[in-house]
Amino acid sequence: MSNEIKRIGVGARMSEATVYNGIAWLAGQVGEPGSSVADQTRQALAEVDRILAAAGTDKTRILSAQIWLSDISTFGEMNAVWDAWVPQGHTPARATGEAKLATPEYLVEVIVTAAV
Repeated sequence: MSNEIKRIGVGARMSEATVYNGIAWLAGQVGEPGSSVADQTRQALAEVDRILAAAGTDKTRILSAQIWLSDISTFGEMNAVWDAWVPQGHTPARATGEAKLATPEYLVEVIVTAAV
């Protein structure tokens, strides 16, 4: 394992992911404002897939996930999308909570940590 820090999708404020010592930490992923919780969840998870691939890993290697909902009453809607996406037998440790997100149009944010 390398002691180098790899940054993916480096921006002025943050990177999409940081990889170090065999672990990838992804920034929170969101969907398109104005769409439903289900659609935003699908879009966020597609971004998770894309960034994990760039890091050299995939969703079967996710160690933990944090999911933030702007309204916890949409938990079931988000879970329906999550359950279809997450590989059975590879479900990570997960926490879900309610929070104000960066803008009121964001309904869900997904943050994962994965082994590389």
